[in-house]
Amino acid sequence: MSRYQRKVLLSTASGIALENMDIMFLSFSLSSIIATFGLSGTQAGLIATVTNLGMLIGGIFFGIIADKYGRVKVFSQTVLLFSLASLLMFFASNIYLVYIFRFLAGIGAGGEYGACMSLISESFSKKQLGRASSIAGIGAQVGAMLAAVLASLVIAVLGWRMLYVIGVLPVLMVLFIRRGLKEPEAFAKRQDTEKKTRLTDLFAGSKMSWQTTGLTLMVTVQIAGYFGLMNWLPSIMQERLGLSVADSSLWMVSTILGMCFGMLTFGSIMDKLGPRTSFSIFLIFSSLAVYLLVLAVDQVTLILAAVVVGYFINGMYGGYGAVISSLYPIQIRATANNFIMNAGRAIGGFSSIVIGFLMDHYNLNAVILFLSSIYLISLAVLLTLPGVKALKISTSPLHETYGKSHKA
Repeated sequence: MSRYQRKVLLSTASGIALENMDIMFLSFSLSSIIATFGLSGTQAGLIATVTNLGMLIGGIFFGIIADKYGRVKVFSQTVLLFSLASLLMFFASNIYLVYIFRFLAGIGAGGEYGACMSLISESFSKKQLGRASSIAGIGAQVGAMLAAVLASLVIAVLGWRMLYVIGVLPVLMVLFIRRGLKEPEAFAKRQDTEKKTRLTDLFAGSKMSWQTTGLTLMVTVQIAGYFGLMNWLPSIMQERLGLSVADSSLWMVSTILGMCFGMLTFGSIMDKLGPRTSFSIFLIFSSLAVYLLVLAVDQVTLILAAVVVGYFINGMYGGYGAVISSLYPIQIRATANNFIMNAGRAIGGFSSIVIGFLMDHYNLNAVILFLSSIYLISLAVLLTLPGVKALKISTSPLHETYGKSHKA
């Protein structure tokens, strides 16, 4: 990698990590927020819903802005927005202000993803894109771990409000981003195009409409599996195997480590075999791997199962940004990334409700069958997307020229 490419990767991975850290703060502070404001379950659940809605709106808005005015500019603006919205949580005196501030944080967080993935896709050759986007995707897992560590250190001593004050630290990263990064040359060459970026461009014609819809369905499955695994299964395993909270935390850490390793290897596999083959392999093994959770009989076997399951179900995460960036032209690339990822995130987040229903009326086997089935559905959708099938392992001359022009 050139020095510029290393800086792009460090900046985007850091931005995604800090964005996910801020979003995950809610998971660890929710019980404290409920106690502070005396919330019902519905009122508390609405916080996450409002955040996801903000992410969808922010994704669409900032995606269009990033395609029109620049990736680096929007990257900086979105980091500033979700950081300042996090700081405002310190001053939330009622639940309605909490809703407003988390909605604003969601707008910023939702807008960042497309700018990051577009910046990566226009800074690396196609033969490097899978690995680069996967490494950036690992930032999300690093952010989740940072949130867990900070929550354990801060909430008990200083309270949940101070946890969100820490969320303003990404503002410092903006100064770093703005000093060292310029707009990708590939984007700059086409910035003067008269074509306007519109959300409807993602649905121009039947083939493009199905491509956008199909990729959104695949991301929905990706997010549904992730939230189902991380939000519900720790408590399920606590009850089923008699584990303590500390034991289940160890399970979560093992799962996250498996996810990180999966993303690292998936990027290399995709760069060698192509997206259609690599996604097919991981989706098939994801549908099978979840059954390992039923076979776990103690903490050791559960940890081993967690590593394997995490490896497959979230290894694909970084690959979506690479695929979307390759399938959509520069004029709508950030918009496509943001819309597909955030629409999938908003819909996939409802998997927690589905799994809760299955646990109320059935058992763990029903949950595992649900998770296994949705990965097979995602595989069926993948095989119908001609754009993904047509993607070849090649090097774009434009990318190569760009990489050389930024050599250290």
